[in-house]
Amino acid sequence: MGFARTCSVALVGVEGVVVEVQAGLEPGVAAFTLVGLPDKSLTESRDRVRAAVVNSGGEWPQKKLTVGLSPASVPKGGSGFDLAVACAVLGAAERIDPRVLADIVMIGELGLDGRVRPVRGVLPAVLAAADAGYEQVVVPECTAAEASLVPGVSVLGVRSLRQLVAVLTDEPVPHEEPEEPGRPDLMLAGLSVPGTGAGTGLGGAPDDAHALDLADVVGQAAARTAIEVAAAGAHHLFLQGPPGAGKTMLAERLPAILPPLSREDSLEVTAVHSVAGMLPPGRPMLDVAPYCAPHHSATMQSLVGGGKGLARPGAVSLAHRGVLFLDEAPEFSSQALDSLRQPLESGHVVIARSAGVVRLPAKFLMVLAANPCPCGRHTLLGDGCDCPASVIRRYQARLSGPLLDRVDLKVEVEPVTRSELAGYATRGESTRTVADRVRAARERAMARLSGTGWRTNSEVPGHALRTRWPAVPGALDAAELDLERGFLTARGLDRVLRVAWTVADLAGHDRPCAQDVALALQLRTGIARGVPTAIGAAR
Repeated sequence: MGFARTCSVALVGVEGVVVEVQAGLEPGVAAFTLVGLPDKSLTESRDRVRAAVVNSGGEWPQKKLTVGLSPASVPKGGSGFDLAVACAVLGAAERIDPRVLADIVMIGELGLDGRVRPVRGVLPAVLAAADAGYEQVVVPECTAAEASLVPGVSVLGVRSLRQLVAVLTDEPVPHEEPEEPGRPDLMLAGLSVPGTGAGTGLGGAPDDAHALDLADVVGQAAARTAIEVAAAGAHHLFLQGPPGAGKTMLAERLPAILPPLSREDSLEVTAVHSVAGMLPPGRPMLDVAPYCAPHHSATMQSLVGGGKGLARPGAVSLAHRGVLFLDEAPEFSSQALDSLRQPLESGHVVIARSAGVVRLPAKFLMVLAANPCPCGRHTLLGDGCDCPASVIRRYQARLSGPLLDRVDLKVEVEPVTRSELAGYATRGESTRTVADRVRAARERAMARLSGTGWRTNSEVPGHALRTRWPAVPGALDAAELDLERGFLTARGLDRVLRVAWTVADLAGHDRPCAQDVALALQLRTGIARGVPTAIGAAR
């Protein structure tokens, strides 16, 4: 009986499980049996692998063939096992030395002509292989750059099964003709999901992100300050105002003022987008904060993750380490909005399905935007609102109290006046200027929080802020008074203190003073506290 084994990786959410692919040949009627809890797409690999081996010049064994995927208790799906199955079969048929295959992880889909096609999720698969102790990985040639991001792993990118067999048997490697210049590379089709390209708002940066500058936003001093504070401390933000006031403009410019992602964060973000099939062509690693803006018709499953079988990443995971913008927030279903409450607190999503439990990362900065009423003219001076008071209350109540209590900053976006539009001398600060200030504030916070496991002020528990890093004596008097009056909850008081620390970091203060807390209260409650809106002004 011929036997050979090699390895591949099964993805469970955005995490990988190393799977041993075993092939056994025994006398009997020629048949091909695949076992190990495969799904429909994996079961079809039997025909793909057979055709690929024959069209690559190999001889298909005319014996009873059994291919097992171990551990058998883990659900397996997708076409990424094709390459490992083909090599295991060739090893059992003694075309390849089985000892060479045992310590290699292979990931890739096979075409009927033997070409190796790319699959989604190469980065998390290689990360799982490296964690399991494997040092050699074979991937499709066009995903070799993505796989090479993992340190300590030797990556071999192949274009066809013939090339891989030649490398494993020490034979001359045949030359594969590349695609004709000017023609679309069909090999890249496996890296993306239909309907997730540029302009869909499901991931990546906003369209023409390089041309979006904060200086283009006219007026809105309070909202600009709120955007800066949100970026510096990773605080959630709620913008409310009439249509055309600039809420979407502000949200689209928020990712540009966020600090660049660290290498660890880049690997996390790239892994999620790789599994979702949303990696931009030619960019194996994402180093900027992602931006996700789903339509208000999005379902709960599309927001937090879901789908048939094991759950796939949703909008909250695609916005991991970036910005999740929910425009027209009251138009989202209440079930979808309330499903955000748990990831806002924990930074991850745990989805249980009959096929298994998946844990997806979801540490994002949420920005909500809403009109004051269905017609949008409730707060406009000089123009009447046709909405009855009961309709306005119902419209605003679509955003539940527990959800809004998790939002640190609530800002009223005022309509832009004619004088502001014509006053070019009052042009606001540019994105670069604000980004530099945000980066400096983040560095102060990280230096203060070093060794604690927290990196931003929004992550620090209120108890730690009150005991380990107290504010200036008497600075919290106004906030504690609001707590007694019922204007703030205990969670709200903690969030005011976190925002005050961010304001202090932006202003260069050692710890929050009364003015820092007053500005934090103003940004939290929307009630004027008699302090300058601009950070560091008249302090």
